[in-house]
Amino acid sequence: MQLSPNEKNRLLSKYGNWAIITGASSGIGLELAAQLAEAGFNLVINSRNSHRLQKVEKQLKANTDIEIKMVAADVFETEGIEKIIQATHGLNIGLLVLSAGYGTSGLFINGSIHSEINMLRVNCEALLSLTHYYSRQFVQQKRGGIILMSSMVAFQGTPYSANYAATKAYVQILAEALAVELKPYGVDVLAAAPGPVESGFSQRANMKMSISLKPSQIGVSILKALGRKTTVLPGFLTKILVYSLRAVPRWAKIKIMKKVMRGMTAHQRN
Repeated sequence: MQLSPNEKNRLLSKYGNWAIITGASSGIGLELAAQLAEAGFNLVINSRNSHRLQKVEKQLKANTDIEIKMVAADVFETEGIEKIIQATHGLNIGLLVLSAGYGTSGLFINGSIHSEINMLRVNCEALLSLTHYYSRQFVQQKRGGIILMSSMVAFQGTPYSANYAATKAYVQILAEALAVELKPYGVDVLAAAPGPVESGFSQRANMKMSISLKPSQIGVSILKALGRKTTVLPGFLTKILVYSLRAVPRWAKIKIMKKVMRGMTAHQRN
């Protein structure tokens, strides 16, 4: 899917001309970077892997004449967050897309506490720091857009992915509140809450997904929702999964998610 010319113009006029994208080397982050490049945004792209970033830069510049700044840094580290901030000094940043993150799966008691804490730092602490910094900048300039990556698992407890779902609940609730707080200052905040997506996420989380969305199926939906909604459930599969649980009591949702996640992590117990 591609953005329409009218949608490209809307995004660029409202949030241009520079966008920051963390986690831009793969998955949803890469898809959003590609869509924004086609819309004419100059980009600050971030990833831990400098080699992948160089490939992404080459890919994005193939059919555009945009400017790109690469920031190879891990947002798990305070130094990584500072590198992104320093790289954007003097730039007219109007859009912040925080797509960096990862998940874990399996029984919580069997996991590494170091990995779980690191996930908190990436999914929550780094997101909080960057959102706070650029929110203040956007408020001063009286315009801006912020996209935070939530998940369909953010809406209830999710056994076998307990801490990951909790990090996404944090993101979802933060986005919902900031959307109200920042709206009077001309700043739009969107929580994007997709279902399972084909990306490096499932491999890193050690999950096997029988059905999933491609990043190309949800990127346009996310960008079209910015400035129009507080939360978007991108992709037809996401809507089916979330809406089918809408009328179910919370305790029952948790049991259903237990069955779903148990299936995705069964290989870990073999």
